[in-house]
Amino acid sequence: MPWAQTPIDWRGYMATDRGTRPSGTLLVFAREPVPGQVKTRLIPALGAEGAARLYHALLELAVETAAAVPGVHRELWCAGAPPTDGVCAGLALAHGLALHHQPEGSLGDRMAAALARALQRTDRAVLIGSDCPGYHSRYLSAALGALTDHDAVLGPAADGGYVLIGLSRCAPELFTKMPWGTGGVFAQTRAALERLGWTWAELPTLTDLDRPEDLAQVPALMANLAPQAHPE
Repeated sequence: MPWAQTPIDWRGYMATDRGTRPSGTLLVFAREPVPGQVKTRLIPALGAEGAARLYHALLELAVETAAAVPGVHRELWCAGAPPTDGVCAGLALAHGLALHHQPEGSLGDRMAAALARALQRTDRAVLIGSDCPGYHSRYLSAALGALTDHDAVLGPAADGGYVLIGLSRCAPELFTKMPWGTGGVFAQTRAALERLGWTWAELPTLTDLDRPEDLAQVPALMANLAPQAHPE
């Protein structure tokens, strides 16, 4: 068949390639953590302020993890705030990420545009979201490494979406007519890759925090937020 899907063990990648410094661009997609505008499905459980504080913590974790990946250009693409103001700007400055304002359009349009821009400058680009507590620099390094001999790489999410997508060439078909925010995104992205005849790798599945039931999986993070999220 003209395409192939290869599972990748990121721990094994790092064990055998400790001296490898991946090249390319790593993009973090984010929103300014404004109460009522982020993690809205968690507001019934945490309130608008609590959901925003949780998102702020997740965003900081994503930026810190991206900053720890060696030998790669790092960018923070933020929506919901001017490009030189707010939390996103402060995190980008503190951790050495280039700051960009997301363009207009649907989520798929914005992701496709950011990746296409990155691929004009480098031969591989990996985009992550900002609501996954399981990111690790080795996981992101493995994604970049997989693009050495694959057209794409995916980091599946437990809810049927994905927490990471990486490309070595552009294809708008991967981002159009996708049911964003549903459990069908990963399967439809796989199907689109198959139609393109591309090879792709898959990383281990991670969990992003979208629903109240997801919060039980991060007790330590919730414990740190609890005093602020539930004031007297």
